[in-house]
Amino acid sequence: MEHHGIESFFVVGEGVLEFDGSGRPATRQPLGVEELRRFRFSRLGPEGPQVPEDTRIALATAVTADVPQPDSADPVVPAGFTYLGQFVDHDLTLDRTGTRLGADVNLDDLVQGRSPALDLDAVYGRGPHDPVDRAFYADDQVKLKVGKTSATTFPDERVNVELEGFDLPRAGSGATRADRRRPLIPDARNDENLAVAQTHLAFIRFHNRVVDELALTGLSGRRLFQAAREQVVRHYQWLLRTDYLPRVVDPAIVDDVFGNGRRFFEAPGRGYAGANQPPTMPLEFSVAAYRLGHSQIRALYQWNRVFNGEGPGAPATLLQLFTFSGTSGNFEGGSGLPQLDDPDSGTVDTLPTNWVADFRRLFDFTEADRPDLAPGAGGGNVAKRVDTLLVNPLTQLPAGAFEGRGRQVADLHRNLAFRNLTRANMVRLASGQQMASLFNQPPLTAEQILDGNGGVVLDSLTGQQRAAVVEATPLWFYVLREAEVGNGLLGPVGGRVVAEVFHRAMEASRTSIVREPWWRPVLGPDADTFRMTDLLLFAFEGKADLLNPLGD
Repeated sequence: MEHHGIESFFVVGEGVLEFDGSGRPATRQPLGVEELRRFRFSRLGPEGPQVPEDTRIALATAVTADVPQPDSADPVVPAGFTYLGQFVDHDLTLDRTGTRLGADVNLDDLVQGRSPALDLDAVYGRGPHDPVDRAFYADDQVKLKVGKTSATTFPDERVNVELEGFDLPRAGSGATRADRRRPLIPDARNDENLAVAQTHLAFIRFHNRVVDELALTGLSGRRLFQAAREQVVRHYQWLLRTDYLPRVVDPAIVDDVFGNGRRFFEAPGRGYAGANQPPTMPLEFSVAAYRLGHSQIRALYQWNRVFNGEGPGAPATLLQLFTFSGTSGNFEGGSGLPQLDDPDSGTVDTLPTNWVADFRRLFDFTEADRPDLAPGAGGGNVAKRVDTLLVNPLTQLPAGAFEGRGRQVADLHRNLAFRNLTRANMVRLASGQQMASLFNQPPLTAEQILDGNGGVVLDSLTGQQRAAVVEATPLWFYVLREAEVGNGLLGPVGGRVVAEVFHRAMEASRTSIVREPWWRPVLGPDADTFRMTDLLLFAFEGKADLLNPLGD
């Protein structure tokens, strides 16, 4: 699930793409050095045709209709991978130099800090010795801070306590409640919803546990921090390559890209000058292909012992996952959009204890030979199939999800599908057919585009609108339809874009398993295996009462 807030893009060789004062797509040159330092996007394919607003509205309305939607099936994807995907997106697009634009930012910092790399900069920022980012670190300048939950008055005595280490660290001071709830992490987008926030917390705990292990070897101070960070980043890249990507992309495409190299994106023979060349982020990935996770989102989650439909609370709604976060929410049960959009609403400043995640419900620990960590009452959660259907709650995003807090937001602009289609219009994104041609792939047929395979049927569009969608299918919709036809896995267009960008982003990282193909994980069950469940088991010491502190 990608962040929804980018409203302009600095595209290398083109300029700044944005909407003008009349709401029309426009291009202009950067204004001064600050804009020249912005995150670097590029264009992989050609420019595409514009999609009229009435067609975007009709298509978005059809995609988000309140209809039954299938769960993932082949493979079955545990729901936690939806939010791991969002966490990865923020790692890829964090602008590390954005909070400090003075003369002390040298060219190397600029290139690395504003380029896509899978290096966990959304967790580490610029490190514990940076004058700004040291706020994310403990006093030893090696470990990362964690936060404490708030005791609740919920009718369950086991949650009426504070729990250290089960919330993100928070500012605790400021002019508004939103200021006081601000997470002390490099990328506040990782507190946009509770599921990605708890994922970020798991990575903090993973780093801190690796520090403890490496300290036993005699390392300390800066050397200990650097060794821990490198260990964490390599294991993270390994689980993305072997555990995450094959669950969402056709594994044959993943194996081809990581075994034989990239063919299209910053590839040899296509203006590629080697691994040290500053990488970019293709618009086709950011605006379309990697928005696959929007289709995986559920409307309801069996969240923990309290919120599972069989205990004192109902299953957690998607709106509640936004509510119990600092960036989009206010930690206040029963809040609606007007309250969430108000930065001074709410009465507590940290996560209430009854909302701590039960990771057994988000990931399948039986895959790691831990049947004792099977979920309790209500069971676990499976991600929705990647297809052309989005759950209906995504028509009403809280304003904090797209940096709109404190502003008036039209209902249409809260619809995630409409936002995706409109942003693609702004950057003149290539159509699905244009990208299929670029990749030498046969395009989807008219029947596949209009009728799909168990996804949205476009009968609600006018004949003219359907004809336009068939002729030049918006790339985001095309990628989802292609996955739908492929039983929930991104295919020759979407899968190729995603796999090649992941490969390039690993290659571009200062710590890289692509540039070090001999490296193997040491924190999993064997030398070839390290999965998200292995990361969680290590981070939470393999203990059920830490992976699930609220109990069954």
